[in-house]
Amino acid sequence: MDRRAVAALFASGYAALSSAAAAPLKALRDQVRDVTIKSVTTFDVLVPQTVPVPPSRNGGPPGRINVTRVETNMGVTGYSFMGSTAQQVTAAQSVLVGRDLFQLETHFKNGLVRWGAIEEAIWDAIGRIAGQPVARLLGGASLPVQPVYITYVWAGTNGQETITPKHQAEQAKIVRDAGFTAMKIQIFRRNYHLDAEACAEILAVGGPGFRVMVDRTADRSPTGLWTYAQALDAAQALEKAGCYWLEEPLARDDYEGPARLRRESKIIITGGEGYHGLEPYRQCLLHGTYEILQPELRQVAGIWMARKVGVMAEAWGLKTAPHGISGLAWAGRLQVAAAMGSVYQEIAVLNPPWLPDDYCRPFLPLLHGEQPYTYRDGGCVVPPRPGLGLNVDEKAIARYRVEGLQSLGGPAVPAEP
Repeated sequence: MDRRAVAALFASGYAALSSAAAAPLKALRDQVRDVTIKSVTTFDVLVPQTVPVPPSRNGGPPGRINVTRVETNMGVTGYSFMGSTAQQVTAAQSVLVGRDLFQLETHFKNGLVRWGAIEEAIWDAIGRIAGQPVARLLGGASLPVQPVYITYVWAGTNGQETITPKHQAEQAKIVRDAGFTAMKIQIFRRNYHLDAEACAEILAVGGPGFRVMVDRTADRSPTGLWTYAQALDAAQALEKAGCYWLEEPLARDDYEGPARLRRESKIIITGGEGYHGLEPYRQCLLHGTYEILQPELRQVAGIWMARKVGVMAEAWGLKTAPHGISGLAWAGRLQVAAAMGSVYQEIAVLNPPWLPDDYCRPFLPLLHGEQPYTYRDGGCVVPPRPGLGLNVDEKAIARYRVEGLQSLGGPAVPAEP
């Protein structure tokens, strides 16, 4: 066979192979070409509890949670448990119902930028239609084990003023024995050198490979803002104690102060959970404010905007570690963190001595009795199920539906982007 015949045979074979490979994509394209949003609703469900569960952080009864639902004309439904208000859903209905499910950028311009849970439910529907986890649709090439850390906040007006570093180290042992390798505490003591001491004790208990982080959350600290001199002194003390990062040491609108702190200390400086939209992150990049960016889904404007923050961070050689929550509302955060290859994803358990699975237990009847997350090697396996990865039992959702919206929590989102 001469060269020309070989080339012709190769070309015909390649064309056949390409056609075969493209066939599923063409079928999917034809199937989803005219997918529109049929309805947007929000309601609460209340699941009866038969075992001890952690206290609710929003004051409602254990087992009550808000459901945001986006139905499509294909009969595919997307869910979010992040929380919506009746006002948000009413506003969304007028600009989303009857529109193309996939036109996210258009929806953002029409208000979706203010409705994070609705956007998350849209992504869940898109993933279910595509038959893929959202992490893959956002660029994740595989289903990795996403590294996580657990945050604890001790109760009381002055935070951990009333507890000892040894007490915090005892919680670290619970975390380590459960298979986790990183833990974060607030740094709210008036004498922040005691917080550094707590970090040293936590690391001593955690052992090799264990990490501890601290969060000042400066704008909401009960002891007020630090001066720059205090922030530098704290950073140096924490670094000496072995702390991995110092989060939001100064005001959120202070872009230069943390940048200066990065130059004058060696500890990692992180932040960004309070920002809405992309502009504050752009300022962070221009000023060199943080080494790790931490978008919060409810605040930044949802999954797609958080993914954009990840692209911006990557362009500047920075990492992401998104702000977190716990329970079913954590599902979207896990997906976007995995898509970005985040260095960590926070699980904000908050109430010691509880662990992440304890916050899902009240709602297992909504998921066919299955725990939604599997933890391994200090991380969480990204669920292989389509969408947000939650195995939602629609019959159970209907069975436990109740009147009223009492369970919405989380930070306030500005009225305009």
